[in-house]
Amino acid sequence: MTQTSEVIIIGAGIAGASAAYEIAEFASVTVLEREPQCGYHSTGRSAASFTENYGNTLIRRLAIASRAFLESAPGRFCDGPLLSPRGLVTVARADQLALLAEQLAVASALIPSIVAMEPKEAVARVPILRPDYVAGAIFEPNSMELDVSGLHQGYLRGARARGAAIRVDAEVVAIGRRGGDWLVETRAGSFVSPILVNAAGAWADAVAAMAGIVPLGLVPKRRTAFLVPAPDGMDVRAWPMIDDAGGDFYFKPDAGRIFVSPADATPSAPVDAQPDDMDVAIGVERFERATTVNVARVARSWAGLRTFAADDSPVVGPDGTADGFIWLAGQGGYGIKTSPAMSRICAALVRGRSLPEDLVRLGITVAGLSPNRLRSHTGPGLDL
Repeated sequence: MTQTSEVIIIGAGIAGASAAYEIAEFASVTVLEREPQCGYHSTGRSAASFTENYGNTLIRRLAIASRAFLESAPGRFCDGPLLSPRGLVTVARADQLALLAEQLAVASALIPSIVAMEPKEAVARVPILRPDYVAGAIFEPNSMELDVSGLHQGYLRGARARGAAIRVDAEVVAIGRRGGDWLVETRAGSFVSPILVNAAGAWADAVAAMAGIVPLGLVPKRRTAFLVPAPDGMDVRAWPMIDDAGGDFYFKPDAGRIFVSPADATPSAPVDAQPDDMDVAIGVERFERATTVNVARVARSWAGLRTFAADDSPVVGPDGTADGFIWLAGQGGYGIKTSPAMSRICAALVRGRSLPEDLVRLGITVAGLSPNRLRSHTGPGLDL
């Protein structure tokens, strides 16, 4: 039996779940998830950090627009706060000081709370940092720890409360047209809707091709992370997150241990990503070079895929070549922290409305987010 709704969303990670939450407020929604659980891939493998000072200018403005929701989610959206204090310190070696100064100038123009920090203060806050490594630092005091599971489950719970149907084990096997509607065949049955939202993450281009739409050239990139024990006798819980000015690594406390990533971005096919031993070894070497820690063992390692468009900005909006096909993809590693803004944008465009006024005031445009920019080779999504 074919099931009908006003909107079908493919993918129940953070993108699809947040879009379902917003769209279900005004339309009937069916979410199709290929895995037996929602958020199995990138959403479930996040660094769980909210920072406004990470990504290109568009990403930063989307994060700024998302903060209010994350600070004060409505009603019974979640059981506790989604954000908790963490802070972010970006450190630089002597050869990176010019780069750090440039980053501070760019960041402070958008986020006035970001300030320069004395190297000795950075070392005092995170005493495993090597004093001879840290020649400069900047501090983002309002960077936060983000409860990714709480946010994702809040979206799913809220979407269901608004009437959305979320189907797991529903891998899409074919997409076609039936009259003016989309017909989506899955392992869980057939689904029909006039609007199809492609929130399939690393598989977004494959979904588009299945629907007869030219892919956008989205590239999934593997990101590795691992946990190491905290040094004996050190309470790491209050440490800020540490980021390298050159983008070579970051680390932060994680349940009494230390979460480390070499910040790798290795192009990959859309797969269930697994950590590469060489990437873990590179991460260990970079972590040891910046700190006094000698990593005797890695407690656990994992990897996830972050999917990028050619200009590193997200893709949200109708495809110019097919009626009712909406892209919600290419969020890179920023999809969780920007999900409140991105989902509102997606819902507005599904509804045929203008962008929310608060986003317009930040200089975010429909044209700049549109998938059509990647086919016409226009610039990034901002009025600057």
